[in-house]
Order: sequence, then C-alpha cells, then structure tokens
Amino acid sequence: MSSWKSLLLRIGEKSPDYGTSSDPKEHIETCFGVLRRELEHSPNEVSQFLLQCAEQLPHKTSLYGTVIGLLNLENEEFVRKVVENAQNNFQDALDSGNCNRIRLLMRFLTVMMCSKVVHPSSLVVVFETLLSSAATTVDEEKGNPSWQSRADFYVTCILSCLPWGGAELIEQVPEEIERVMVGVEAYLSIRKRVSDTGLSAFEDDDENVREPNDKDFLEDLWGRIQVLSSNGWKLESVPRPHLSFEAQLVAGKSHEFGPISCPDQPDPPSTISSITCGKQKHDAELIYPQRIRRLNIFPASKTEDLQPMDRFIVEEYLLDVLFFLNGCRKECASYMAGLPVPFRYEYLMAETIFSQLLMLPQPPFRPTYYTLVIIDLCKALPGAFPAVVAGAVRALFEKIADLDMECRTRLILWFSHHLSNFQFIWPWEEWAYVLDLPKWAPQRVFVQEVLEREVRLSYWDKVKQSIENAPGLEELLPPKGAPNFKFSVEETSEGNGQHALSVDLRTMVKGRASAREMIVWIEESVFPVHGMEGTLNVVVQTLLDIGSKSFTHLITVLERYGQVIAKLCGDQDKQVMLITEIDSYWRNNSQMSAVAIDRMMGYRLLSNLAIVRWVFSPANIEQFHLSDRPWEILRNTVSKTYNRVCDLRKEILSLKKSIVSAEEAAATAKAELVAAESKLSLMDGEPVLGENPVRLKRLKSYAEKAKEEELSVRESLEAKEALLARALDEFEALFLSLYKNFLNVLTERLPSASKCVTLQGLKSIHADSMAVDVEESSAMEVDDENGRPKKSQLNGGRMSSVYNVGEKEQWCLSTLGYLKAFSRQYASEIWPHMEKLDAEVLTEDVHPLIRKAVYCGLRRPVDGL
Repeated sequence: MSSWKSLLLRIGEKSPDYGTSSDPKEHIETCFGVLRRELEHSPNEVSQFLLQCAEQLPHKTSLYGTVIGLLNLENEEFVRKVVENAQNNFQDALDSGNCNRIRLLMRFLTVMMCSKVVHPSSLVVVFETLLSSAATTVDEEKGNPSWQSRADFYVTCILSCLPWGGAELIEQVPEEIERVMVGVEAYLSIRKRVSDTGLSAFEDDDENVREPNDKDFLEDLWGRIQVLSSNGWKLESVPRPHLSFEAQLVAGKSHEFGPISCPDQPDPPSTISSITCGKQKHDAELIYPQRIRRLNIFPASKTEDLQPMDRFIVEEYLLDVLFFLNGCRKECASYMAGLPVPFRYEYLMAETIFSQLLMLPQPPFRPTYYTLVIIDLCKALPGAFPAVVAGAVRALFEKIADLDMECRTRLILWFSHHLSNFQFIWPWEEWAYVLDLPKWAPQRVFVQEVLEREVRLSYWDKVKQSIENAPGLEELLPPKGAPNFKFSVEETSEGNGQHALSVDLRTMVKGRASAREMIVWIEESVFPVHGMEGTLNVVVQTLLDIGSKSFTHLITVLERYGQVIAKLCGDQDKQVMLITEIDSYWRNNSQMSAVAIDRMMGYRLLSNLAIVRWVFSPANIEQFHLSDRPWEILRNTVSKTYNRVCDLRKEILSLKKSIVSAEEAAATAKAELVAAESKLSLMDGEPVLGENPVRLKRLKSYAEKAKEEELSVRESLEAKEALLARALDEFEALFLSLYKNFLNVLTERLPSASKCVTLQGLKSIHADSMAVDVEESSAMEVDDENGRPKKSQLNGGRMSSVYNVGEKEQWCLSTLGYLKAFSRQYASEIWPHMEKLDAEVLTEDVHPLIRKAVYCGLRRPVDGL
C-alpha cells in the first residue's frame, strides 16, 4: 500500500506510520504534508480514497475534514472536486436508498463545514430539502404516510449531524439553523409515534401500552439534542481537531454544495386498506430500518455518567465499525476497543453488540460474526470485557421468560459457541437452582438447550466435566448420541425375521447392488411378507445405520439408494412414517436427526408438507415447550423452501442481465452483417453487392450464433420463471399448512377468549389459581424483622424463585412465540397472501391471541386489542 494511503487509514491511531506520536494535531500535519505532494501526481486517486475513508472509517471523519480544510488553503480546485464528488455520491445514495451512505456523507459534509470547506448555508439547504421531503411524506393528503420510516430516517440524519457541527451552525447561521430546528419540531408534531410491536426483544414490551411521556427512537434523539443544545453543544465523544487549526482554516474559501433532490415516495395504494397500507409500510421499513433497539439490560448506574448525547455518539461509532469492518474481525475488535472518547464504555459496547445480535427481524450480519467479535474483545480487554459479557448473560438469563423466542434461540446458539472458545468455563453452580424449577420453566429449558448445543460443539464427557461444580445439572445433559438401531446384534426382541432381512440388505449394500436390484428384492421378497410398515422399518433403519458413521457416509447412502426410499415413500403418509423412523433411529442425537431430515428434503425424498405434518404430530406437540428439537427441524424446512425461492430469483435476475448482453451482441453482429452486405465490391471486374464472400460467411455465422445464444438465454429464463412460480406456490402451500396447524393446536389448548386476551393474562392464570397457597407459604417463610427470604429459599446465594406459570400456559406461550417468530421472519413472502390468510386462517372467530401473534410478527395493527 502507498505510504499516503497508509497515513490516511491510520490517522489518529498509534501506528508505526506516525512514529511515536499519538497527537491528532501532529497526525493531521503529517498527513497533510504528504497528501499535498501527492496531489501533483494523482489527485483523482487521492480524492477517491479520501471519500472512501470518510465513508468507511466514520469515527475519524473529523480528522479527514480537517485535512481537507488544510488542503483547501493550498489547492482550492482539488477540494472543489472533492465537494462535487461528495455531492454526486450523496445524490446516488438518496436515489438508491443507501441509508449508511446518506447518513455518513451528511456527517462528512458537516465536518467539512466546520473546516470552512463547505458554506454553512449549503448544509442548511440540505437539511431543509430532507425536512421538506419528510413533512410531505407524512402528510395525509399530499404524501404517503406508509413511508414514514423514510421520513423518520431523513430527520434522524439531520439530528445526528448536529453533534458534529451544531456549535458552528449556531455561531455562523443562527437564524437558518433555528428555522431547521422549528421545522423538526413541527415534523415531530404531525408524524405518528412509532411502535416497536413485533420487533422488541422482550415479549412484555409488545403488550405494554405506551404512556404519553414514552418516546420512540426519533423523539428520544430529539430530546438528547435539546439537552446538548442547552449545554452549549459541549460533547466529550466528538473530537474537534479543526479548532487547533482555526486561525489557518478561516482563510480558506468555502464551497457551495450543489443542489440535491429527494426521490418521490411511491404512490399510495389504489385501494386503501389495512393490508395494502401494511404491505407498503413493511416494504418501507425494509429499506429504511431503525438502526438500533436498545436492550437496556444493565442497571442505569453502569452508564449513568454518560451524557445522553455521548451515549448516542458511541453507539453510532460502534455500529459503524461493526458495519464497515465486518470482513476483518480482529481489526473490528481493535477499533471498537480504541474509540476516540475519553471515558470507559465497556457496558455500552456489550449492550450495543447484544442489541445487534438480538435485532429483529434479523441481525445485520450472521450471528457468528458477533460471536467472533465478542471473543476478540474478551481477548483484547481481558481485565474488563469478559466480566461485562458475563453480566450481560446473567441479566438476559434473569429475563429469559420474557425474551422473544427467536432471540432466545439466538442467545442459546451464541452462548454455547462462546463458551466453546473458552474451554466451556462458566459458574454453573449459580444456575443449579433451575433443577428445582418445573421442567417447562424457560430458565431450565435454556440451560438444557445450551448444554445440548455444547455437546454438538465438543463431546459429552467434556461437557459433563465442565459442570462438575454443579453435578446435578448432568440431569439436563442430552443422552449420549449413539444410534438406536432396532436390528443390532444385541437386539433380539424384534424377531429373527426382520433382523435377517436387515442383514441381507446390509450384504447387498456391501456387494454394491444397484438401487434397481434392491427395489426388485424388496418388492418380491420383503413387502409381500412384512407389509409396508415392516418393510419401511427394515429398509430405513438399515440404510441409516450404514450411513451413521459420518455425514459423508449418510450422503453416499442417500445418493446411491435414494431411489429405494423414494419408491417406498411416494406419498405424504409414507413420508411421515419415514421421518418417524429417522427420529426413532437418532432419538439420542437431535443434531443427526435434523441433518438426516434436512438432507432427505434436499434430495426431494421428503416434502416440506410432510415435515410440517410430522412436527405437529401428537408426540412432538408435547415437546413444544420443553425442547428445541421439533422447532429446529421446522426452521430448517421453512428456511430451505425459502432459500429455493431466493436462489431462483437471483438466477432470474442474472439471466435478465444476460439477455440484455445477448441482445446487444446479436444487434451488433446483425449490424455488421447488414453493413457488409450493403457494400459494393469488384469481382471479375464487375461491381457486385457485398464484401468478400469469406468474410460475409463468417459474419453470418456470428450473427446466427448470437441469435441462438439470445434464444437459449430466453428459454433458460422461461424455465427458471416457471420453476419460480412453482416454488412460490409451494411456499404458499407450506405457510398455509403451517398456519392451519398452529391454529388447530393452539385453539385446542388456549383458554377461552373471555378468560384471557393478553399474554400477561395467560401467564397469570396458573398463578391466580395458586395465589392462596403462595400467600400462605410466603407468610411462613418471611423474616418478620426485615422481610427478607429465609435461607431455605436461597440456592447458591441466589433466589430460587418459583416459576408460577403452569405447563399448559407455558406451552401456549412458547407456541405463540414461535408463531410470531415465523410470521416475522418470512413477512415479505406472507404479505402478498394476506387476503387468503385472513379468509382461510385468521377468520373472525379465531382466538385473539393467535391473531395477535401473527399480526405482531407482520407488524400489522391489531384492532380492538
């Protein structure tokens, strides 16, 4: 890398590029000196790289703005082009809806204003353009309020610029910036307060009605800006290096930032209804999502020393680093640990990372990324961060009963993965009290699932050793993962007949018999004697046993003898029997059971509808609140079906681009042929129309091949579009089946709507019935002098609180939670079928809690609830 690029990248850091100096002023002077010389050789490259750094290392934006301010004193034309390029990039970002780029270019524009590069009036014009677009969008008559998320985003961008340049704007253009502030206040008065319903990590938050003083994210930010303004715009978290060069920068020429235009919001739907408006609102929130939803898992005392705006700024820094350095986890952790702020922020950093890990409907990146960042931060800050992470885990564990089911699953996967990188060390004795809780209590299930996932990442004995300080938790370990083969040598209860058939089948496989030979043998020798159930039992159990040594063995068996299974299990009833046999064989290993079913679905041996039917069979329904096993299989099934749709859409998009290229190639070849044929040439002294016959023949060949290529691509596109139509029909059928199954099992078990219409009411049913007993017990156990619980209620120094939700109620809570999670995750595919869903599933007589779970997942307003 060129030295000037390295200086730009490492500015403000402790780096060999800057010797022993860590003073930002010296860094700026050094970088400015090198860039000034480099401008003589490659000004365009410097301009491009400067903008790239400002966008992708935004916590250093102030430093880059100051460097550009100094360059402006030496080379106004270069800086004018930088401003022009920034304006072009900003307009492109607005047109494409690139949220991060819009926000960061506005910050960059603000710091350039502070360094006298951009005229403050130009910045105010940008603010007012965005503010005008936002106000128009939420106007009921002129705009489209369904796109309020875009309007809120624009106003958020304006407010988030003020910590970087509010003081300068107040000083230089007080009346204009005051006009902007009045405009923001007016916008806040006409917009609708945004609810986090369906996207909150905690279930209770979805039910709590907002108090008049409660604020949404934008209102909260506006409150922080007002506090900052009343404090004279003084902030510790925003570096202001331009002040060190103020005497020089004041001589620079301020450039005008060119005009920008906001894209028009889409037209409102032709037919206004809750469904059409809800669909548009969903589409808008996908493009302009809220960037963070604070978890507030730590007590206020951990972060109360921070000014309200400092917290927002540090969150911005952390989220920017996570976003732009996602491909380099160690660099990411290094930057996160060394932000340019003079105070400690470990608790805020942990809370921000967990807020992203548990972000709904999906985290910005794969959960594994956040796992790796947390691991690297624990290694980078060994004296501080591991204890903070442990505190976050304990805080989330205390509230696990209220945690959204999707978030609960992510937390289980993260925690088990995290512990596997630290020798599975955890003070399990703190949680040993979960053994005293009912088997359906969320804390007990959480510990059980974490241990099960740990076994997958290691081995049973190692995990058992890790809980030696709480040996009672061995009860929650999964069984050792050995197969449950019905026809093993030790197994004699099944009778010699089927055992002998299993041996014969194994011999055929060892002899590399073909699938066709095996099918003939089954039809002639096995099926007539043992019937379908016996035949399926022997064949599936034996083939699974042959493929049980490894994943590769399983794949080999399925590829070689998949036709045999397909022949036996041609309809849904047989496929349900097949899944039952798989689950029976791998009853001691939920991972292998899920893998085998997933692979068979991949080979089209199992349909997704058969898997849904099996998941909702009576034996599995009883496990819904006790184990993740059936839910893991269901998640894999829906995900695989959805991925087929996504893959086909990508292929179709690629083919459409190929058609454009093929059309251009065909048109070019045709034009060359026509041009050649129209030319006159001499043959035997006579003028003849056309060029050299050899060249004409070659051009004709090219034109024909180009046309054939175009037709071939068009045929491929038609084929893929037909496959996509079929895949979409399959997905629709899957979700209708899924919803109907949820409806059936929940309707059977939910208490009548007259008894409860809220989750809190559902939780209290069992507690109310036990109220008298609990009061009597409490009266006996409380110390009269200080009201503290007696030691008999303590376990390992922690309160062993009784879980007062009954098993039936917990089953309903868990199942409703998963219904909401599936609705939320696949909302984009469900919204187009909303009318059908309302007509066939969410009818007028459906239980309010079922309707609420689906509507919350889709973020569709629930009337009357």
